[in-house]
Amino acid sequence: MTQLFKAIAIMIIVLAPTSWAAAQSDAPAQAEKTWSLVLHGGAGTISRDRITQEKDAEIRAKLTEALDAGSAVLKSGGSATDAIVATIMVLEDDPNFNAGKGAVFTWEGTNSLDSSIMDGATRNAGAAAGTSTTKNPILLARAVMENSRHVLLSGEGADQFSREQGLEQVDNSYFATPSRREALERFKLRQNAISALGGDQLAQDQLGRDWRFGTVGAVAVDNEGNIAAGTSTGGLTGKQWGRIGDSPIIGAGTYADNRSCGVSATGAGEYFIRVGVAHEICTRLRIAYETRPDFSETTTQDIADSVIAEMGDLGGSGGIIYATPWGQIGYSFDTPGMYRGMASSKGDKSVAIYGDEE
Repeated sequence: MTQLFKAIAIMIIVLAPTSWAAAQSDAPAQAEKTWSLVLHGGAGTISRDRITQEKDAEIRAKLTEALDAGSAVLKSGGSATDAIVATIMVLEDDPNFNAGKGAVFTWEGTNSLDSSIMDGATRNAGAAAGTSTTKNPILLARAVMENSRHVLLSGEGADQFSREQGLEQVDNSYFATPSRREALERFKLRQNAISALGGDQLAQDQLGRDWRFGTVGAVAVDNEGNIAAGTSTGGLTGKQWGRIGDSPIIGAGTYADNRSCGVSATGAGEYFIRVGVAHEICTRLRIAYETRPDFSETTTQDIADSVIAEMGDLGGSGGIIYATPWGQIGYSFDTPGMYRGMASSKGDKSVAIYGDEE
């Protein structure tokens, strides 16, 4: 009996490596890691008859540059948060967009900037409203998220926190451009004329033909499947009384949740706040994913479109970008155009401006 046990033991020792190797060869290959990125640069009355060919090419080039900056982070294994910061900073530094350099003017003739960011893995978030001297507001939002116990800072307090964090500071005049100042002057002329007649110019500017929301934003999913979203804006031309829109409001203009999606918005901020657009889309998507047997990628687009439509029924207008943990990225907007772009590890990359583009 002892000899039998010895023989069995020898067979196990001899055959074990072969058996282990066979088991390994039968094991499924590790799932390929994937990433995705989607961005926007604002929505509104953006049509071919309003943009020169030179400006069209200029904007597409900048959207592509922003996509490349975020994609480079994701390709190298960087986090979704790092990717959206890299993406948004490119747009903040370009005067074609209403964020950072090129932000619109308040009624008083200053530039007041808002920003936010959210990590879908932890649902940590940071935001800043009414800031005036931080060169790249998205960096301030991230600092609030990572280095403070708060979610939203505003005004001089946010500026002070920014200085204490060592973020690059500029004079408020850095953000100004001649075209934005001219837009303020036109706005004031219309406002004064219509006010004299008892009209409401703010409502007409939001709903009329000649308006554009240049807010910028990005949503990314990294190789680990984590989602992040961020938004940055100069707000509305001629805004008064310390007005704050949806961009720095978590759940309205920005939201990220690994269980469903990330969203960044652009448009008539008051309406996005009232509907809680970003959170509403993510919540409906999570519930549908968990409960609907017929759930598909089409469901994601349907949900996004339905929330934008509900916001439109209240009188608002604008658009959103979204990304899901299962790799779907897309847009939904009810305006003639929206500056937008997307890229992924599948090799897909595109930018678009007008509503009739895919």
